[in-house]
Amino acid sequence: MILHTYSDGGARGNPGPAAIGVVLCDAKGMVLLESSHAIGETTNNEAEYRAMLLALDLASKRKAQKLVCHADSELIVYQLQGVYRIKEPRMRALADEVKKQVRRFASVVFKQVPRSHPMIARADKLLNQTLNRAKLKKAVSAAKETQDLTQGELF
Repeated sequence: MILHTYSDGGARGNPGPAAIGVVLCDAKGMVLLESSHAIGETTNNEAEYRAMLLALDLASKRKAQKLVCHADSELIVYQLQGVYRIKEPRMRALADEVKKQVRRFASVVFKQVPRSHPMIARADKLLNQTLNRAKLKKAVSAAKETQDLTQGELF
């Protein structure tokens, strides 16, 4: 079975709060699965790699044999294709992990696509919704903590 993965990672600030989004489609373009996760504080490039790792994991769980992995990050795709060298040790470790995961499949092709591609835009929307929820959750938690502290005061 051939699957197409569309992955995107992003950080607000670089580094900053980050999230990843993935969309899995069948060969005809039908969406099979969407997923997104907040991944803490990191860089955009690390988030892109982590999104690719999530895409590979989800495709493996779907018993895919062949993959076409789409991403908008020219840097990540060209590093995985061997066109660009990987100088940063953390990025090298993530690229090595991607290459290790690739061995689960009969074939994997990495393709760089524009950010405007509909499925990349969908993955980007997922990750931004996740970042927004994480920010809101953090704000609510901080407000509750402040409220808890002020309730015990007797002025």
